[in-house]
Amino acid sequence: MRSRTLFSLAALCAFAAAPMSFAQRGPTPDFDALGDIGARVERIRQYDDGPEGINAVIAYSHTAGFKARDLVGVGLLKGRSVLVKDNIETEEWPTTAGSLALAENFTRRDAPLIANLRRNGGVVLGKTNLSEWANIRSDFSTSGWSAVGGLTRNPHAIDRNACGSSSGSGAAVAAGMAWGAIGTETNGSITCPASVNGIVGFKPSVGLVSRTHVVPISSTQDTAGPMTRTVHDAALLLSAIAGEDPADPVTLDAVRTYDYTDGLVDHSLESVRIGVMRQQLGSRADVREVFERALADMEAAGAVLVDIEFEPDPQMYRDSFTVLKFELREEMSRYLASIPQFESGRTPRSLADLIAFNRSNAGSEMRWFGQDIFLEAEATTDREAYEKARANALRIAGPETLDKLFAEHDVAVLIAPTRGPAWTSDLVNGDNFGGSIGFGSPAAIAGYPHLTVPMGAVERLPVGISFIGPKWADHEVLKTGAAYERARTAVLPAPTFKRWSAD
Repeated sequence: MRSRTLFSLAALCAFAAAPMSFAQRGPTPDFDALGDIGARVERIRQYDDGPEGINAVIAYSHTAGFKARDLVGVGLLKGRSVLVKDNIETEEWPTTAGSLALAENFTRRDAPLIANLRRNGGVVLGKTNLSEWANIRSDFSTSGWSAVGGLTRNPHAIDRNACGSSSGSGAAVAAGMAWGAIGTETNGSITCPASVNGIVGFKPSVGLVSRTHVVPISSTQDTAGPMTRTVHDAALLLSAIAGEDPADPVTLDAVRTYDYTDGLVDHSLESVRIGVMRQQLGSRADVREVFERALADMEAAGAVLVDIEFEPDPQMYRDSFTVLKFELREEMSRYLASIPQFESGRTPRSLADLIAFNRSNAGSEMRWFGQDIFLEAEATTDREAYEKARANALRIAGPETLDKLFAEHDVAVLIAPTRGPAWTSDLVNGDNFGGSIGFGSPAAIAGYPHLTVPMGAVERLPVGISFIGPKWADHEVLKTGAAYERARTAVLPAPTFKRWSAD
C-alpha cells in the first residue's frame, strides 16, 4: 500500500534529472535549494517505483518545491530536502511504523525534532519505508520490509538488502532522492543501513534529539539521527534537529554543541589516539582488507592506532533484550493512547491490540514472519526484573566496556567495520547478517555516539567504518570521522540500480 502525492515540476519550472555527486566531502557553497529539490524529486520518479525500483519512499510532497523556494537562505539548512522515516510524526502524512494497524494514524502534529528541522530551514520532502515496527516484531524478519511499503531494495544492487530498520532512509539518500534523511536507532538501525547503502549515518548520544511523537521501542536506547552523503552534512542535519524537549526529560540534561559542523573542515588526525577493536573485525578476509586500508589512511594522516583485544560480557545483550521488551509493552501503549481516534473507530491503544490486529490480518501482516517478540514483550511484566536488567545492561555497556576501554587505552574513539556487505534479500528465510562484524551494540545500549562512514566496497557493495565515542562526545566523533573522510583513499562505488552480478 504505497501512498503517492506527486510534485508538479511544471508549477515551478522544468527540472532535468541532474546527476548526483557521490564523492562530496565537505560543505556545499551557494546551495541552490530550488534546483536541488527538483532534481531530487526527479530521482524519486525515475528510480523508486516499478518492478526494478528501490521502493524507499512511501510518500512525498507536491509542495516541496514551493517550500524550498520560500526557505532559500533561511536557517541552518536553507531549503535543503529531508526525507523522514515513517515512525516519526509529520503533520502532512500518517505515521504508520510500516504497519497497516496505523494506516489511519493522521495525528496532524510534528514531532519536536521535525518542528526543529522546519524552524532551521529544512524541507520535509516525504516519508521513507522502514522495517515494520523498526524490526522489533520478530526475530525472523526481513529488514526493509513493511506491510505498508513492501520491501526496500539496495540501490547498489537491487536484489540486495538495504538493512534496517531505517532502510528507506539509507537507500533514498544513497540514490540521491534527498539531500538528507532522518532515521531512528535502537540498536543498529541507523548505522547498518548507512553502512550497506554506502552513506554516512550518525546515532547521537541518547538525549541530544527528542523522541516525542516518535513510535517507540525503548526510552533507554531510542534516538533519531541523520543519514547523509557526507559527515559535514550529517553534522549540519544534527544541528538542525537537536534540542531540549520538556516532554522528553532525558533531553534536558544533554550536553550539546550549537553547530556540530564547527571545526570539521580543519580537524586533523595528527596524534589522535584511535582504538582498533581487533576482535570485532569478523571472519571475512575481504572486509578485513578494506578495513586495513582505512587504517593505513588514518595512520598516514598522523593518527596513533592502538590495537585492542576485548570481548564484552554477553550478559549485556541478554539484559538489554529484557529492557527492550518491557519498555516496548509500556511505551507503545503510552504512544497509542496519545494518538487521535481513527475515522474507522478501530484505533489500537495497546501492544495487545496490535497483536490482535496482526492475528486478524495475518495474510497481509504475517505472511513472511510472525510476531514472536511482540508476544514475549506482552508477557514481560516483572518491573523488578526489568529494573535490575536495565541497571546491569547500562553498567556493563558503559562503565565496564566503553568507559573502561577509553580510559585504559587512552583513546579518543573506538573503531571497527560497521557491517559486512549487503546480503541477498530473502523474504522466506529472513536476514543473513553473517560474519560477526562490528561493535555497535555497546554504544546503542549505553546511549553513546556512533558514526559510520563509507570506507570502500567488497565486490562493489559498500562497507562502512564505525567511530564510537564517549557519552556527549558527539562533536569529537563527527570531527574525527570528517578527518578520516578527507584522508580516505578508497574509491567508493556508485549505485547501479541493477541486480548484482559477478561480471
